[in-house]
Amino acid sequence: MKILFLVYHGFSEHSGISKKIRCQVKGLKENGYDVRLCYYAFSPEGHRCRYVNEEVIKDYGTGNRAAFRQRLDYRCVYDYCVREDIDLVYARCFMNANPWLIRFFKKLRKVGIRAVTEIPTYPYDEEFKNAEWEMRMGLKVDQLFRHCLYQQMDAVVTFSDAQEIFGQRTINISNGVDFDSIPLHQPSAISRQPSELHLIGVAEVHTWHGFDRVMAGIGEYYSHQPSAISRHPDVYFHVVGGVHPYHMKNYFSPIIEKYHIQDKIIFHGTMFGKKLDEVFNQCPFAIGSLGRHRSGITVIKTLKNREYATRGIPFIYSEQDSDFDHQPYVLKAPADESPIDIQQIIDFLDHFEMKPEDIRKTVEPLQWKYQMKKVVDAVFTPQSLSSIEV
Repeated sequence: MKILFLVYHGFSEHSGISKKIRCQVKGLKENGYDVRLCYYAFSPEGHRCRYVNEEVIKDYGTGNRAAFRQRLDYRCVYDYCVREDIDLVYARCFMNANPWLIRFFKKLRKVGIRAVTEIPTYPYDEEFKNAEWEMRMGLKVDQLFRHCLYQQMDAVVTFSDAQEIFGQRTINISNGVDFDSIPLHQPSAISRQPSELHLIGVAEVHTWHGFDRVMAGIGEYYSHQPSAISRHPDVYFHVVGGVHPYHMKNYFSPIIEKYHIQDKIIFHGTMFGKKLDEVFNQCPFAIGSLGRHRSGITVIKTLKNREYATRGIPFIYSEQDSDFDHQPYVLKAPADESPIDIQQIIDFLDHFEMKPEDIRKTVEPLQWKYQMKKVVDAVFTPQSLSSIEV
């Protein structure tokens, strides 16, 4: 089977999204499929180009006209699919529904090429309420055309429990993991010191990550007189990933200044590889999403939860995630604006005995090769095949 994995943007070495896509492609290949990755990027000469693997299938040139054409011209992708006898196009939603994209998928459908689109976060409209004007206008266009677009699909792939999205049936999977790319947690001497507790949160930080709740929790922790029966180590929060100035100014700085915890919150910026592993290894507990309710999401299977479990580190989050809600290495926070109870985390760790390798074993079924096979199997069942319109 030949699969074209269609991405509407390029890749970055530091991007978690880029790493996820490459792991998904790897997962498909591990099932024996012939997978080609189609993406948009700049050539070494500065030309806007559409690629399949490392091959340029369309050079749009330079300048504003080239930028406009690459957003609307999918003829090269269609021609490639027909020429190479592609069986399935797996696209990743970029909130970019428009008439040209509808026409592209409609043409694929007419020649019998199956197509699905993965919507990484659903619903996603609320995520744009504080976005820049251009992004909000882009969402308006997407809202106008997305129902028509998804009628040209065979299904929508979702990490939610939704049975229908934008009028189309769904294929429900979990965000996956790749054991080869995520090392096992190796607790350092710092992580074992009873006088200190280091927490880590890794994300390209947005309001829905709710890291401000952790900072407020640390502030409250230091504001109250310690009880005589509990352990009270010094608590530090390591934030790894990009932080937009808006979030720093409006969410983080007021809390840090209010509680005078400047020395307790460490912003590392973007990290990867051994440097990231070193920070992880000094932290015995991780922070998942704590503000998904801010964007109207109740149920979601985030990639970050799975990456933490693959490393073998316990963590906290506030959404509903059926893969982890009842795991013994998870703390659930309320889906509200209350500060995180830091003493609860301390008490939890005082009685926590699972080893990293035991946590990791629990996510073996979530490896990408299994999750991506669910998609292909769902698309090519006899019932799905009988519904195709040629």
